[in-house]
This record gives sequence, C-alpha cells and structure tokens, in this order.
Amino acid sequence: MDVPFSKRMGSGEPNAIARAQAVAMAGGRTPTPLNDSNPTRHGLGPTGLPGVYGAEPRGPLAARRVLADFLGRRGATVDPDDLYLLSSTSQAYSWLFKLLCDADDAVLEPRPGYPLIESIAGLECVRAMPYRLDYDGSWTIDLARLRSVLDGGEGRRVRAIVLINPNNPTGSYLSPGERDGLVRLADERGLAIIADEVFYDYPLEPLPGRRRLAGETGALTFALDGLSKMLAAPQAKVGWIQVSGPAAQVERAKARLDLIADDYLPVSQLTVERLSGLLDEVPAQTARVRRRCLSNLAALRLRLGQASPVSLLRPEGGWNVLLRFPAVIDETELVERLIDDYGYTGQPGFFFDMPANGYLALSLLPEPDAFTAGVDALLAAVDSFLD
Repeated sequence: MDVPFSKRMGSGEPNAIARAQAVAMAGGRTPTPLNDSNPTRHGLGPTGLPGVYGAEPRGPLAARRVLADFLGRRGATVDPDDLYLLSSTSQAYSWLFKLLCDADDAVLEPRPGYPLIESIAGLECVRAMPYRLDYDGSWTIDLARLRSVLDGGEGRRVRAIVLINPNNPTGSYLSPGERDGLVRLADERGLAIIADEVFYDYPLEPLPGRRRLAGETGALTFALDGLSKMLAAPQAKVGWIQVSGPAAQVERAKARLDLIADDYLPVSQLTVERLSGLLDEVPAQTARVRRRCLSNLAALRLRLGQASPVSLLRPEGGWNVLLRFPAVIDETELVERLIDDYGYTGQPGFFFDMPANGYLALSLLPEPDAFTAGVDALLAAVDSFLD
C-alpha cells in the first residue's frame, strides 16, 4: 500500500515554468536566470570562501558520493542520489514529520525511549503515540499490540513507525523476526518507517542475524545516521537520511523531500568540506568508544555481583544502560540524595516513560575510575534507603 504524504507539500507536480526549464535543459540548453541572487556566481563571494555555491538541496553531490563510498565499505551499496545531508538527525526528524504528517497526524514511537521524538513531533504539530517495549530478560516489541494500536480509533491518523535500532536507553536491537513483521505491517498499512540507527555500531554482545534498516526495500524507509555518534563528537553535527523502499514510492518521497530541503537550504559547505577526513576517523574512533563501553560494562557487572539490590537490565548495544533498584525507593528521592550527599545526579526511569518506579539510566562512557566511583556512589545511595 502506498504511503500518503502531507498536504503541506501541495501536489508535488512542477508548474509550467519548471516544466519548460526542464525541457530546455534536457535539450542541452540552460536558461540564464534573470533573478540569480547568488553572489558567488557574480564574483562577489568572500576571498576566504572560494568557489561557487551550488545550493544543492540534498547537500553537495561530491560530499554525498564520499558518504556513499564510506557506507559501501560497510557492505551496503548506496546511491548518492538517495542521501540527504543535514545538520543533525534531529533536523531529519523535523523534515520527515513535515513530509509525512499533517497537523494532528501521528507517529508511533517506542517507550521506554528518549523523549526527543515526542518533543520534535510537538513542535511540528504532530502527535507521538507510544508503543511499548516489553522486558523479560531481553527487550521485545509486541507486534500484536502494535497492530491493536493501529486498529484503534486514533490509528487512522498514524503516518509512520519510528524504530530506534538500537533503542536508547534500553540498548535493544530489532530482532530479525521483529524487523520482518514491522516491514510487512508498514507495507500493509501504507506507513513509512523512520529508522534511527545512530548507535548501531556499538554492539555490547554478539547478535546474529540483526542488521540495519538502512536500504530496506520492503517498505518506504528513511534511515537516519550521523557523525556525532560515530565519532563520539557531539560538536560534529552532520547527519543524513538514506531513502529506500519500493522504487515508485522512493521517487515520490524524494521529489517532496527535495522541496523541504530546498526551503531549509542544504547543510553548510564549510562542514561538508571536512566530511571525507572525518569519515576516515570513524573506524578507529568507534572501536575506541566501544572498548570503553565494554570495559565499563564488565566492571559494572562485577560491582553489582549476586547480592546487590541493584540489577542490570540486559543491554545489547549503545552507550547507556538501565539499572533497576527496589521500587520502595522513589526515583526522584534517590536522585535528590545523589545530588545532596554524593555530588552526583542522574536520569530516572520516568524520564524515559518506564512503566514503573525503580529505574536509573547510566552512561558507559566515563573513564574507568570515574565510572566505578559513580557506580559506588549510586550503590551507597541505594543502601542508605534500605538500612
């Protein structure tokens, strides 16, 4: 079933002038625009920024080719024409909500989950409807319950399913069965898939058969990724969307996404000029961060041991883990005690819409001594409530 697009985009059909220009260019003639207000094409650009600004909505083709080559080295064949460069994956969410949703339409998003999606959806006048991840030794998606949400009264307004692979903060990847079921569901219902895979390269244990949604052809899919997580460099704000799916739907989506990209202007050329060098650093930097996460995870498991009142919910990937402590301790009171008595703070489970009290998120990124000191402070704070 075809995915509908928002009415914000109009018909998506070029007007008569645009059609005439396309015919002329197809015949080898490029009409000179009388309204060209690009100063770099008229010898007026600054000397410190040489070159002519091309204003390519998807980002400079040369940069997209570099990115496609990088993604190809990871085993995927990627057409640069299917890539959109942006300043961040947050901007990608915003563009895609504009593309897919009219005001008061909805997207399905996972809970527990990071609250950013709901916040961006609200800014776009779009509703974020939760679907639950269940925990029984590992995190799973109840596909039958997801179908029931779509069959409910509000299900008709749902336009996309957001999948975080792996999720934050649960650290759970989509299993092969979940992936297949969700792709079929999206195709049956005419829904787009928005797949956020910024933490994909940080597995914490072997997971045979699990793979990216980027490049998925069974349903219209927008895969999000970016440099800031690959390089562990929040200041390196370059993100991208990779569009895939049934060919006709992909072309319709890109035609409309081009309009959005053109309105908001492409990512800064100053940024993308450094893209090739930054991508070269990704393998070593990703491996370095993963080693730190695995080392701290091992230390955490030793600290918790068998008799600790604090337990670890099994993480599969990412930088963060969830800890569970006795529910008789209020989450807010625990964090307040950490602040007042131990000099630490944290994000409690309700921040991620956990279904019950008694959870705290923990980063695996700190240097080992700082990490174990923080864990020890948390354990001491928990013990102080139980004494």
